[in-house]
Amino acid sequence: MAEVQAIKKLDTINLISHLLEVRYSKQMSDVWNIGLNLALRISDLLSIKFSDLQQDRLILREMKTGKVANIKLNPKVIKAVEEVRARHPHHIYLFQSYRNNQAKHSQAKPLTRRAVTKAFQLVGEELKLALGTHSMRKTRGYHLYQKTKDIGRVMKMLRHGSEGVTLRYIGITQEDVDKDFVELEI
Repeated sequence: MAEVQAIKKLDTINLISHLLEVRYSKQMSDVWNIGLNLALRISDLLSIKFSDLQQDRLILREMKTGKVANIKLNPKVIKAVEEVRARHPHHIYLFQSYRNNQAKHSQAKPLTRRAVTKAFQLVGEELKLALGTHSMRKTRGYHLYQKTKDIGRVMKMLRHGSEGVTLRYIGITQEDVDKDFVELEI
């Protein structure tokens, strides 16, 4: 699996959302936009049930770590969730697979990681970016770091245990650190 990157330009973030909607579906665009704001691993993002959403919070147990993620939802996510719920009032999952509609008595399932990966990869190829499902999480971490320069906050948001892992994860390179030393004169 190729290494994916954080998307550093806001215009590119918006273009990805647009292309996902035009080339694939509103649902794929919603995965991108909500995923950017929740900074969850794709397996956790796709597993969200409407029952996990309580007013302005998402509470779920992360599959990889077993840790409980208790995330306050921002207005953009709340609006997007309300729109999804209005379009699909009988869905169990936030990102429920439409293929289940074809089989009347089959159990509801979320979108597959594979479907999302394919859509993201193809849009990434179109834009000449290493785009994947982890790009949402990395992008959120990168932008929080750029806004706050507080690696501790980014670590806490991503639930990482080490600064080095977090810096590599969000794409902060030695070149970025060197630039900060040069630009910040005291």
